[in-house]
Amino acid sequence: MKVLTVADREMPELLEKPELTRGVRLILSCGDLAPEYLARLRSFINADLYYVPGNHDIRYQQSPPMGCTDLSCKIITTHGLAILGLPGSRWYNGGVHQYHESEMRSMIRRIFISPANYFARWRKPLDIVFAHAPPRHIHDAEDRCHRGFRCFNTLIKKYRPRYFIHGHIHALFGRNADRITDVGPTRVINSYGYHVFEIEPVSPEQPA
Repeated sequence: MKVLTVADREMPELLEKPELTRGVRLILSCGDLAPEYLARLRSFINADLYYVPGNHDIRYQQSPPMGCTDLSCKIITTHGLAILGLPGSRWYNGGVHQYHESEMRSMIRRIFISPANYFARWRKPLDIVFAHAPPRHIHDAEDRCHRGFRCFNTLIKKYRPRYFIHGHIHALFGRNADRITDVGPTRVINSYGYHVFEIEPVSPEQPA
């Protein structure tokens, strides 16, 4: 199944060239994109779109992307995939969707003890975690705003998702491989701009 991930930079070609997104059934937005852009993407591609806010998404509360679903701090099973969304960046000036390391760690802890997530969590392993910020020391930077979260590294080590998708780190990639780092069985992808990949659902009886 084809998945389109987007983050940080609007890419007009996604709304102009159907061949770029042909066959996409799921869109994941890693943040810092206008709600109107996400709504147009969902409509143009005609696929389910889930999003998490980035540190610049101050309009989402008043004007959420129409027809799209906020997956912040939630686990769902859709298209045969177990998916977790994590919002925001590291705290740097007190704006919305900014979190200290301890706050993000507590948010993740609450997710995994929440009765609302119990069925999704235990039915099958996590397939995709998508967040705005990266894990610490994987694609991140050293300024306060762009440091990754250490608790994301712990999450990857403990739950071993097949993919960890993030945005927030602006970079230009000469080839897709430049945006990818493998951490054990987890493929970490910087989704700045957009990225398309294929993933097949894995039944609970099959190893990931």
